[in-house]
Formats: sequence, C-alpha cells, structure tokens
Amino acid sequence: MESLFDRLEQFSGLFGQIQEVGLALGLKLGVAIAIFFVGRWIAQFLRRFVKRALGKTRTDPTLVAFATATSYYLIMAFVVLAILGQLGIETTSLIALVGATGLAIGLALQGSLANFAAGILLIVLRPFRVGDWINAAGVSGYVEDLEFLTTILRTLDNRTVVIPNSKLTEDNIINYSTLGILRLDLVVGVAYSSDLKQVKSVIHQVLSEDQRILSQPPPSVGVLELADSGINVAVRPWVKTADYLPLSLSLYEAIKTRFDETGIVIPFPQRDIHVYGLEGDRHAPGQAQPRGAGDAAV
Repeated sequence: MESLFDRLEQFSGLFGQIQEVGLALGLKLGVAIAIFFVGRWIAQFLRRFVKRALGKTRTDPTLVAFATATSYYLIMAFVVLAILGQLGIETTSLIALVGATGLAIGLALQGSLANFAAGILLIVLRPFRVGDWINAAGVSGYVEDLEFLTTILRTLDNRTVVIPNSKLTEDNIINYSTLGILRLDLVVGVAYSSDLKQVKSVIHQVLSEDQRILSQPPPSVGVLELADSGINVAVRPWVKTADYLPLSLSLYEAIKTRFDETGIVIPFPQRDIHVYGLEGDRHAPGQAQPRGAGDAAV
C-alpha cells in the first residue's frame, strides 16, 4: 500500500509540475500573442500615419510607398524579437545566426543587393519621378514605375523596358521633364539664291501661328551652315515637354508648305557629269567645255 501511495504522490507531484509548466508556458504564449496583435496594430497605425503625413506634403508616391513599408516592417521586426524573448528563446544567438545567413545570402545575391541599394539611392535622391520622360542606360521612355530592384520604362513606341537600378546609377540620366520645357533643334535647307530675310520672316510667321510654341524664351532662327548644295538655317523654338515630339514632326511640314506658297526653294544635291569620247569631241579630258548635248546634269 505504501508503494501505491508513494507512486500516487509522485504522480500527483509530476502532474502539479506539468500544470505549473503548462500554466507558465500558456501565460508566456498568451503574452506573446498579445504582443503580436498589439505590435501589428501599432505597425499598421504607424504606416497609415506616415502615409497621411507624407500625403499632405505632396511627396512622390514612390517615396511614400517606400517610407510606409519600411516603417511597418521595422516595427514588425521588433515585435518578432519581443515575442521570441517572451518565449524564452535566446535572441542574441538568433540575431547572430540571422546575420550569418544574411551575409551568405548577400554574397550569393550581390547583383540583387546592388540593385536594391541603387533603388534606395534613386528613391532618396529623386533624379526622376514616375511619369517623367528620361534617357538612361541607352533607353528613352516614360517612367512607369520605380521599384526596389528595377525601374520600368515605357518607350515612345509603347514597349515596356525593365532596367536594373544599378545600371541607372552607374550611367548618365537625362531627364527631359524636370524643367517642363524643351528646345526643338530643326535644320531647314534653302537655296543660295534665296533671300535670307524673307526665309527668316516666313519661318517666324509659321512659328508665331502655332500656339504650342512658347513666346518666352523667344524662338531663334539663323544661318547654321553654308553647305555644299544650299544654306542650312537653324530653327530653335521652345515648347512644353508634352508638345516636343508632335511639334518635331508637324513643324517641318508647316515650313515646307509655307516655302512652296512663297516660292522659297529647298535645294537638293546636284552634280554636272561630263561625258567624253563622243564622235567629233575635240576636247581633251580635264579641259573645260561648254554644256552641250554630251553633258548631263543630275
């Protein structure tokens, strides 16, 4: 009987210890769950607060998304560490393990990390924004999206180009949209016999009739080059960025039409070809002779 009572007492003591451990573990687990929900609520609240605060300052949407996501995940990282500490897990060793794992992953993904770092620089420095027309990494187009690893451009012929961010930070970036206006550089050829005053007057008239051309800064028209077959005239009006491409096509047509109406000649390459060796030709090659039936002009 004593042996049975001893066993019952031992079992009772073991059951009590299990109850104590279970109660303590349950209490810790309950606190950990509470920490998770409270921490997630704080992270979501902070994310909404940052989004509203930056939205009032008219900050770029890409920067707003980056700041809100960063604030949320930072808070959640602290929440996870707090939960692990509450459960009795040694976080120091875990952090060291995560650091070593991160180092190994970083060495394996150097290119991706370089793109990520470049994405952070692009978001912070803001050399361009979503919707800007840029030329970078050998591609010209409108910025559709700026992500952490890549930048997405839509080319002028409606193709989508995905560029790693590291290539953008390693090369020149030309932003056509920063100042809002651009200068068109057109070249129009006229014959040497043309009256330059009339030519410039006609071109200025064409420019003044197009409302898309800005009056300030004023457009400039002048002789650019005395070429082989004619005079090249530079036409340089200022336009809004959105009108740059349409005007670069329509202005040439408008100037050509007005030249035809006013009798201004646009030259084309010409050459005189002298054919020797015809019967009765008494002129030796290299000697000048009057234009006749044996000459042809092209």
